[in-house]
This record gives sequence, structure tokens and C-alpha cells, in this order.
Amino acid sequence: MKKKHKIESLLIDEFSSIPKYLQLVNSVLNLIKQGELKKGDLMPSINELSFEYGISRLTIEKGYNHLKKIGVLGAFPGKGSFIASTNVLQDIRIFLMFNKLSSHKKIIYDSFIETLQDKASISLFIYNNDFSLFEKLLNQKKGDYSHYVIIPHFIDKSGEYQKLIENIPKEKLIIVGKKIEGISGSYAAVYENFEKDIYTSLMKALKPLRKYHTLKLIFPEVSYLPEEIAKGFKKFCCSFDFDYKIIKDINLEPVNRGEVFINLLEEDLVRVLDKILDQNLTVGAEVGVISYNETPLKKFIMNGLTTISTDFIEMGKTAARLVLNSSKEQVENPFDIVFRGSL
Repeated sequence: MKKKHKIESLLIDEFSSIPKYLQLVNSVLNLIKQGELKKGDLMPSINELSFEYGISRLTIEKGYNHLKKIGVLGAFPGKGSFIASTNVLQDIRIFLMFNKLSSHKKIIYDSFIETLQDKASISLFIYNNDFSLFEKLLNQKKGDYSHYVIIPHFIDKSGEYQKLIENIPKEKLIIVGKKIEGISGSYAAVYENFEKDIYTSLMKALKPLRKYHTLKLIFPEVSYLPEEIAKGFKKFCCSFDFDYKIIKDINLEPVNRGEVFINLLEEDLVRVLDKILDQNLTVGAEVGVISYNETPLKKFIMNGLTTISTDFIEMGKTAARLVLNSSKEQVENPFDIVFRGSL
């Protein structure tokens, strides 16, 4: 009879945002921590795992190589891989929850992962700004992790999510992106100061903004966007005597010479640029555009889009450092304006 390998089950989720090779790594590490895998235990071959779980050989090989790199797996020449060490450094198990997938969220994720290196296992979940999905995921996974790193943006502004977050032990909690009012105790956070950030960034742009007579902020009526952004915008316009308008639906808004449009969502950026092009207006001369959230592509759009943005790389790094240092510090993330041709 063929010898049965000690490993009998792996948790591989076809719908997870985490690469399958990392799911394999995390699953093996968890089995070691649970005592189901011990030093010297033989691992299934790459072919066996590929057949049983329907995963490509390249994916399994990548996962095994990672486990070898961190000293968990060894190899018998011609006989396969085995558990070389159960001294697993990854006692840090992170529940990472993003409100949505986007290019700037990927920047945060990549920076977070790079800073942690091999010092933690990470499970990534996406709740699409949906409170009910957020609640379901959090309740399902409560108690399974050493740290809960959460970006809390919801379309429903009722505040029910605060009660859920309140129940997470504060020594395990890291909030990313915004501060949450009403959470008791000390907890870690890296956050944007939305009202101050947009105000100070527009102040830096005061000279080029004087070419225009009206500033328009595209702020959809139903969205997850923090109201503090609109407050900071209004404060700036009133302080420096600009006519201004907060637009709920860009589809219904005309575009005129002498106006600056500030978009907060990528889909609204596409719509406003379409309107500008339809009227043959010159961006950066007749009409100004400022886009919220810096991404690599924006320096190539319309000869370069001026952006106001938090530093997403630094946000990911800071969140990782808060985890590694078991810190309860609350850090305001850097925010700045990048000037390009659209203003």
C-alpha cells in the first residue's frame, strides 16, 4: 500500500484575492502551528498536489520554493520534500480587509507585503463597501488572527460598522485610511486627514487656480467618500473667494471655459474628460482638471493629470510597521499635490 502523506487537507480558495501559492504557504504554516505537521513529515509531491487540488505545477512549485526559502521545507534528493523545521516565525497572522480593489489599493497592498517580507501570513478580503458583507466576513473570521488590518469605507453611513470594529481587541486592530469616531481604547491607525489635506493641497495650487473662476468638486450623492473632503473644499473656496459647486452627478453637469473639475472617483474622471473632449476645450488652459489619488497612469493621461493624493506606498509601509512593532500609535499619512499639465 502506498504510504499516506501526513498532510491531508489544504485550504485553497478559488475566489480569494490571495495568490494560490501564498494560500498554499499559509495553509502549510497553519498546519504546523496546529501540530498536524511535524518535523520530518513527508510532503506530497508537486504532481500529487496538482492532481488533487487542480492547481498548476508551477503554482505549487512556487509555494514549495517559498517554504524552502524560509527554512520550513527541506528536500530528500529523489524522494521529495519534508518538513525541515517547525520553528515557524510567522506567528503574525493578518486579516487584511480592503473596501474595494483599485490601482491605489494595490499600491498599499504591495507596499504592505514588501515591508512585512516573510514575517507574517496574510489573508486578504474585499467587501466592496458593503456593510453586510463586511459583517459576514468579520464574524466568520473573528478570533482566527493576531491582527486585523481594516480599511473602513462604507456607502451606508449609519455607523453600524463601528459596533463591529469596537468588538475587535484593540491590541489586534490597525485602521488604515481614516480615523473612526466612537471607538474606545487605544488602537493603531494610519489615516488621512481629509478636510485638512484637500485644503492645504489646493492652497499650494492657488496661483494656477487663479486662471479659473469656478471650482467644481464631483462628489456623488451615494458613495463611500468622507464628507470631510467636501468640507475642506468649501472652506478653501470661501477663504480665497472662488465660486464653487459640489456636483452630485457629472452626467448632468455642463463643462464651461474657466472651470476646474476635481474628481474623486475614477469613473467620474472618464466622464468629465469625455465632456471636455466633446467640446474641443483645452485641458490646462481653458478647463482645469485635478484628480484625487495618484496612480502611475495619471502622468500619461491628457499630457499629465495634476493629482492630490495621500502617499499610498507610505501608508502600506506604516501599516506594516504598526503590525511588526505591536504599536498603538496613530499616524497621519503624508498628503501632497503633484503638478502636471491639466492645471
